[in-house]
Amino acid sequence: MDNTDQDDIAAIGGDRTLLLVDDDKPFLQRLARAMETRGFTVAIADSVEAGLASVKTQAPAYAVVDMRLGDGNGLDIIEAIRARREDTRAIVLTGYGNIATAVNAVKLGAIDYLSKPADADEVFAALTRRSGEKIAPPENPMSADRVRWEHIQRVYEMCDRNVSETARRLNMHRRTLQRILAKRAPR
Repeated sequence: MDNTDQDDIAAIGGDRTLLLVDDDKPFLQRLARAMETRGFTVAIADSVEAGLASVKTQAPAYAVVDMRLGDGNGLDIIEAIRARREDTRAIVLTGYGNIATAVNAVKLGAIDYLSKPADADEVFAALTRRSGEKIAPPENPMSADRVRWEHIQRVYEMCDRNVSETARRLNMHRRTLQRILAKRAPR
């Protein structure tokens, strides 16, 4: 192991159990691999039901939970973890962030709230950040065009890739949406 690996393991502490809950399976698999390389012992779940079952088996020391899951709200998992283990460091990931849900997540026991897309470095930093430690602003924040594009993509996926339903929910013309979806993602 190099020094970075030793630093990561030292930042995690003795109990390295981590529960990852997200219904985006490719993202879940990538994040699980990345967290394992940083020293965590990872358990994964792709639904509220599977997440709650995992918590009943073993309440983890760390948790990363998506807010919106196919079968319910990820905050139910945060609440269940807190009921079983007070010291769990849990963060909430979401593509549908707003102040009200962030406040609710923190009230239920989350220590942080990250907007998607979040990478493994951001997740690791949030999980291992000491209390009172300041968060550095991003060096290269997403452009407004990229944020808009990401939002459109999330809604499109949420509507099972139905252009008409997505256009209705976004209050835009279907043809306009089709043109946006045909283009590459802005930088």
